[in-house]
Amino acid sequence: MAAPKKSAAKEQIEEKGNGEVAEFTREQELRALRDMLLIRRFEEKAGQLYGMGAIGGFCHLYIGQEAVVVGMQMALKPGDEVITGYRDHGHMLACGMDPKGVMAELTGRRGGYSKGKGGSMHMFSMEKNFFGGHGIVGAQVSLGTGLAFANRYRGNDSVSITYFGDGAANQGQVYESFNMAELWKLPAVYVIENNRYAMGTSVSRASAQADFSKRGASFNIPGEQVDGMDVRAVKAAGDKAIAWCRAGKGPYILEMQTYRYRGHSMSDPAKYRTREEVEKVRHDQDPIEQVRKRLLAAKVSEDELKKIDAEVREIVNAAADFAQHDPEPDASELYTDVYR
Repeated sequence: MAAPKKSAAKEQIEEKGNGEVAEFTREQELRALRDMLLIRRFEEKAGQLYGMGAIGGFCHLYIGQEAVVVGMQMALKPGDEVITGYRDHGHMLACGMDPKGVMAELTGRRGGYSKGKGGSMHMFSMEKNFFGGHGIVGAQVSLGTGLAFANRYRGNDSVSITYFGDGAANQGQVYESFNMAELWKLPAVYVIENNRYAMGTSVSRASAQADFSKRGASFNIPGEQVDGMDVRAVKAAGDKAIAWCRAGKGPYILEMQTYRYRGHSMSDPAKYRTREEVEKVRHDQDPIEQVRKRLLAAKVSEDELKKIDAEVREIVNAAADFAQHDPEPDASELYTDVYR
């Protein structure tokens, strides 16, 4: 038997995508910082509530991957749609969904986006064009392709952004979707969030082709690798891919090389990687710290940055307070929104 391959993270963690970055204004840097901080603080609070027993079931945190969804969201325009898997809280917040409603859904309360009946993996907002987190691995890819088909059918120039991970990239329905999307030139951007370990196995052990940007090659779908820890690189790649789709050229694949700091879910001790590896990524590549350093270099004061963090913490604390005191759904809700 062949010797096991090296850790995917050790092989890839220093890769930086194609090196293209967007030029951010001071306002864009501040916006990116605030949006990523909101996701980071929200997820930290969700982890605390889970530990207290206030959140039950599954809970997959997005800590470390914030630059991906924030950078992509900066490239979108009203009318574009977003759909993702079950590591979805960050996507909801980036789309503009109310932190109170998201946190209330996590705790199973009436004020949640699914009235407390969906939980972490099943929230939607038609108002914000967020078409859900989905608990079945890879299921959102065919649905996101359907959203793109609807846009093509209606003759608008909206683009569907479908997020999925390196683990889901090996699902069969992903390739069926790729085939249809290219065949019909659908306006679909497929964002593969490669956080190196899927549910707990490094990509080098689970994927024969670990360059996920090439996964559409047999369907003639262009793709590229992106430094998913740099919000500017994500924005630049997002602009390029979305412009390709709006021009009627068909789908585009973006492999975001990112990293999750926590385990796959709250119940995962993540013993398949070392603490030193995680700390090295935190120290060298943290997406929030990169923006913070650039702002300090641009003469934004430490006090102003602390004020932004304080404001974000206040929003998150208010959401947590609401989520713990909002009433639970009435028992009669078990019979609503059910097709017979």
